[in-house]
Amino acid sequence: MGDARRVLITGGSGYLGRGLVSLADQLTAQTHEVCYTFYQHDPLKLASGRRLDLRDETAVTHLVAQFQPHVIIHTAGSNRSADMAAVVIQGAAHLVRAASQVGARLIHISTDSIFDGTEPLYDETAAPTPVNAYGRVKAAAEKIIAAYDNHVIVRTSLIYSLDEMDHGTQWMAAALRAGQPVTLFDNQLRNPVWVNTLSLACLELAVNDFTGIINVAGRQEMSRAEFALKMLDWWGVTERETITIGPSIGGQWPLDCRLDLTLGTAVLNTPFLGVDALLGQ
Repeated sequence: MGDARRVLITGGSGYLGRGLVSLADQLTAQTHEVCYTFYQHDPLKLASGRRLDLRDETAVTHLVAQFQPHVIIHTAGSNRSADMAAVVIQGAAHLVRAASQVGARLIHISTDSIFDGTEPLYDETAAPTPVNAYGRVKAAAEKIIAAYDNHVIVRTSLIYSLDEMDHGTQWMAAALRAGQPVTLFDNQLRNPVWVNTLSLACLELAVNDFTGIINVAGRQEMSRAEFALKMLDWWGVTERETITIGPSIGGQWPLDCRLDLTLGTAVLNTPFLGVDALLGQ
């Protein structure tokens, strides 16, 4: 594998990270050498996994210097982390410094949650206007990443798979089966993205020369309620007695974060499949 392109994936234990590592192993085993990181638990349990705390700059620097990646795909840092701000902001800063020392390309996964949802469609020139803590720390991380020359910031939406239930659907399924109330919002609009679409786009960006911000999401615009019901149908969750569907009043949750996908579909060959198109295959 001496001539292989070395790719370091942070957050390999996360929902996107697991999909990305698995797809990279399937599609690029002959051309890419993949190393992934996890914080505490490694569900993949592959030889290429490495334990890493992104808050520890020395550990980040050491791993990057040791592996010498050509590309770093940074997926770690979710809104489910107890120390979210430190993981997201410090982690981004530590990776930028480490990447600069080895000349690595840095691909950073961001989110449509950096917007307040009042001025869709959001293209790549749209400035962040976050209304909650997660949006604020992800917007701060974007600033850090953008200061590095060879960077890509991938803004995306709700991530789902047809092989592994996403966290939102897991929560809904458990609540519904326990007879607990679940409220689905019909005025929060997004572009749900298949995990394979996002993973393929990241692998494509790893080998092209695009730099800057790029939106990658599904073509189909959907309310969170419509998306939730389709996922419950897919996973065979039939309990619906405690569901309430209605509008969200906004506040800390942005309403309409639909993304303009014009640039992404022009730059990338990866198809941006919508939910219905994927379910119909």
